[in-house]
Amino acid sequence: MCVRRSLVGLTFCTCYLASYLTNKYVLSVLKFTYPTLFQGWQTLIGGLLLHVSWKLGWVEINSSSRSHVLSWLPASVLFVGMIYAGSRALSRLAIPVFLTLCNVAEVIVCGYQKCFQKEKISPAKICRPRCLQHLNSNLGALHLTASRFLCRPSSSVLETENQQSDIDQQYLNYIFSVVLLAFASHPTGDLFSVLDFPFLYFYRFHGSCCASGFLGFFLMFSTVKLKSHLAPAQCAAWIFFAKIITAGLSILLFEAILTSATTGCVLLGALGEALLVFSERKGS
Repeated sequence: MCVRRSLVGLTFCTCYLASYLTNKYVLSVLKFTYPTLFQGWQTLIGGLLLHVSWKLGWVEINSSSRSHVLSWLPASVLFVGMIYAGSRALSRLAIPVFLTLCNVAEVIVCGYQKCFQKEKISPAKICRPRCLQHLNSNLGALHLTASRFLCRPSSSVLETENQQSDIDQQYLNYIFSVVLLAFASHPTGDLFSVLDFPFLYFYRFHGSCCASGFLGFFLMFSTVKLKSHLAPAQCAAWIFFAKIITAGLSILLFEAILTSATTGCVLLGALGEALLVFSERKGS
């Protein structure tokens, strides 16, 4: 059992690392900054792979009822906003900064749990969003502020009130995202602007885009497995480990300008993440 859990964790870390590095390469090195097309492609591949897995009996999907679809529709809208903003942010920010900014969403999640769900939150967990609030004030001059990531906690809040499985929810997210991003590609100008992309007919661009689509699906699937097979404390530890490895390697592989203030904020965010892992382990 211990070996199986370790394999699940290592698989998640590998998918996490490969997915972020591949996306960063496409968005920053190749400069494919057309988020409706890039995210539309990724969600299309993810949806197709999940549908095939369902038909082959590898996963179970029970989201066919109309009530389930309508109840999850607001979260799907927020999911599209999250991946759209995330694509734009990752193209401009270094991965360590991007990952730290994503954690700002914990401020909203903890606030909701504390105020509305009356959930008892440990001091260490509260310390994390406070650190991240300090981080947000210090990174205000960057291209993307933390407010663009508010889709993440809102989606998490809706998820706690919905009885569908993670696979059901992700399947609906994929379907809705493909439709919405396809319609949005023309108003945003991405549909015709992409014709001027210099690497449009290069094999390395095609290979990277294919890899990003498949890796995104594997990351989603490995995340679901991680949550279902491991305790919350173990999940938090593996996620933290994956972020540290990804952030460290990204600095070596991609050009990143980190000022002393930015570096301090990233380290502060990592400290907050470590405190969360510690609080989860202590609580379990």
